[in-house]
Amino acid sequence: MTTPLDIIKPAVRALRAYTLSPHRASVKINQNENPWDAPAQIKEEVLRCFAARKWSRYPDFVPVSLHERLAGFAGWKADGIIAGNGSNELIQALLMVSMGPGKRVMISEPTFALYRQVATVLGGEVVTVLLTPELTYDVAALLKTIEETNPDVTIICSPNNPTGCVIHATDLRKLLGASRGLVVIDEAYHEFSQQSVVPLLNEHENLIVLRTFSKAMAFAALRVGYLLAAPELVTEIRKAVLPYNLNAFSQIAAEVAIERYEALLGPTVSAIIAERERLYREISQIRGLAPVLSKGNFMVVKTDMDPRQIFEGLLQRDILVRDVSGYPMLREYFRFSVGTPEENDRLLRALNEIAG
Repeated sequence: MTTPLDIIKPAVRALRAYTLSPHRASVKINQNENPWDAPAQIKEEVLRCFAARKWSRYPDFVPVSLHERLAGFAGWKADGIIAGNGSNELIQALLMVSMGPGKRVMISEPTFALYRQVATVLGGEVVTVLLTPELTYDVAALLKTIEETNPDVTIICSPNNPTGCVIHATDLRKLLGASRGLVVIDEAYHEFSQQSVVPLLNEHENLIVLRTFSKAMAFAALRVGYLLAAPELVTEIRKAVLPYNLNAFSQIAAEVAIERYEALLGPTVSAIIAERERLYREISQIRGLAPVLSKGNFMVVKTDMDPRQIFEGLLQRDILVRDVSGYPMLREYFRFSVGTPEENDRLLRALNEIAG
């Protein structure tokens, strides 16, 4: 006897849903968020502009004004940009137009779990290449797998979530030259690495870059992301984006954030980078802990203890980090986001107490 569940694809039923711990704490450093809120000047300007707009009217079908501002901000063509409801929507749209039975996506693991989840739901095959033991990109293994499997899409997160490693331009050129498929670089955290692969868009028509306003822009609540690619690719990817996908409030907010980035948001990025480097130095001195160099606003730490003990010990001290011990290669690790100096001091005190 069949049931409604029998209609669901077996590969989907075998997946574990992308979830987040329900725990709460006053020091919340588990989601790679910006610890500083968007500045009041930006909020006030956005609210003023939105209040003056007719709420009864749909947002722009294609947010041309935002695309033009993004073009100047990112250094790419306006007709090669799609703004979306977070970069996650654009990952989904990209894979919707490229994945299906007989199609392959190649990822390095450990990485952002959504890549595998969306590709699998769409019926694609996922080919995995592990990072090196030092948790950096294994470029030789990636090139070998491209040659052997000819993936339709290769996705590289740079800086990589959760490990913080980056793909360097020289290595990316090798991957782009070897691949007959699309190569996607997810730059959700690129501001914290102070490097970008966007200049390579002019050289390689198979390169796609994803970015977000959630991290450096402190706009996680507004869900704004954008995709950069050759205009011909953008035309096709846009077919998988729902009409009016980006609400009017988020469109306005994104434009204001671009205008005020250098004066109001750039300084917080610099502060996060400085705190990241301080945390790396100080955690390196704690017995039984070995942080991994990161170019993101987060860091994984190897521990001699059970990572669950670290997680629980911090939670008892009202500090919430991310348990990543279930990820490939990270059985002995936990991850935290860089907080404010005060939050980071609390984390350091707590880790010293737990380590004894």
